[in-house]
Amino acid sequence: MLLTKRSLQRRIVLWTVLPLLALWLAAAAVIYFVSFHYLTDNNDATLARFQIELTKTLQQDVQQGNELTAGLIRQRTTQLLALSQPEHFHFAALIDHQQAINTPLQAFDSHPSAQAQQRLFDHSVQHHAYRVLHANIPPSGQHPGWQIEIAKSLDSQIDALHAFMLRIALPLIAILLLISILIWYGIKNSLKPLLTLKQMVETRQPQDLSPLVLPNAPEELEALSSALNQLLTSTEESMNRQRRFIADAAHQLRTPLAGLKSQTELAMRENSPEGLRERLNMVHTSATRSIHLVNQLLTLARSEPGSLNGIPKVKMDLARIIRDLTSELVPRALAARIDLGCDCLVNEAWIEGNSALLRELFINLVENAIKYIPRDGSVTVRLTETPTQYVVDVEDNGPGIPDADKQRVFERFFRREQTGNGCGLGMAIVKEIVERHDGTVELLDADPSGLIVQVVLPKNLINS
Repeated sequence: MLLTKRSLQRRIVLWTVLPLLALWLAAAAVIYFVSFHYLTDNNDATLARFQIELTKTLQQDVQQGNELTAGLIRQRTTQLLALSQPEHFHFAALIDHQQAINTPLQAFDSHPSAQAQQRLFDHSVQHHAYRVLHANIPPSGQHPGWQIEIAKSLDSQIDALHAFMLRIALPLIAILLLISILIWYGIKNSLKPLLTLKQMVETRQPQDLSPLVLPNAPEELEALSSALNQLLTSTEESMNRQRRFIADAAHQLRTPLAGLKSQTELAMRENSPEGLRERLNMVHTSATRSIHLVNQLLTLARSEPGSLNGIPKVKMDLARIIRDLTSELVPRALAARIDLGCDCLVNEAWIEGNSALLRELFINLVENAIKYIPRDGSVTVRLTETPTQYVVDVEDNGPGIPDADKQRVFERFFRREQTGNGCGLGMAIVKEIVERHDGTVELLDADPSGLIVQVVLPKNLINS
């Protein structure tokens, strides 16, 4: 929990400096162990050379007829040690069960050893470290075999190594501190644009949805500001849609509600039953138009961007939906003396979408066709497919729509004719629903006359 509360600047500094500190400690350990092994190898070579020279000297004494005794070994050893630093060397020798000892180490057994001819090892006596060479010289010719141990003190070398490491550590610590300060300063300056963005967001008024401008911002922060600007733009568009929807709803409901109020006032003044019935019929017509308008407005609100995210999509058969709703609308078409037919060239068309909105889409298209073509006309709902799309055509043989008005019919409350009970929202609803399903809608001319409303839905919505 403590780490999550730390600032981003402190996190970056820690995750930069801590690895540097770990690398520094690892490098110091490597330098120490490499130097220690170098000293060990150097001491081993010195002890080996000393043992070889001593062996040669003793062999010469034997060849010259000198008796090889512990005293002679001590004398030759002392002479050789005098050429180096005798205070750092100690020895112990054994010949014919006689010992010549000049060592703080525990003397070896007085019996001949069956160990290897030569071995090197570390030893410690009273907190003092030694490197020891133990050699077994087997009997040969005129001289008997002997054993010898030569020990070299490591205290001075270890002290020198520690002093060397301390001299290295102090500059490295200073460099690490300097690097940490530079890293902290660099990160602090690099995060200044982020603090600027924070201040811009904090001081901005809630109603101010204009884009954030960060001059000379780094690429990462520019991507963040771009994402924020996209969010602000989407929020502004959503708020504009809400304001426009409220204004449109208020404007469109004002007229039918005013008419409804007028009709009820006239009905209250009417004395004759026939006149009262006529006024009530007009009230019923106005109420029906108001209900239709409210339903259309609610459908339009549900189909707007952002609204569909809260509406679940399900797997559905588009062909079945088209066949069912066409059958449902046949009685209405017959009442208007319209020939309504369905031509599904695809048996099954599985897609993912919102069934309520898709039904509303095609009901609007068919009802518009029934409403605006002359009597004895015909309407055909046709479903076909391409390798990547499903295509639904709602074709009628009415008068059609001029090219100049084909785009305007998708605008809210646009009506080419002021007669009829339409409120100018049907095609706007169609367009919103199609776009929410990643499709397209287009108005085409039918042959020889009439209109084709073509809806194209992609097959990439399939979840088979």
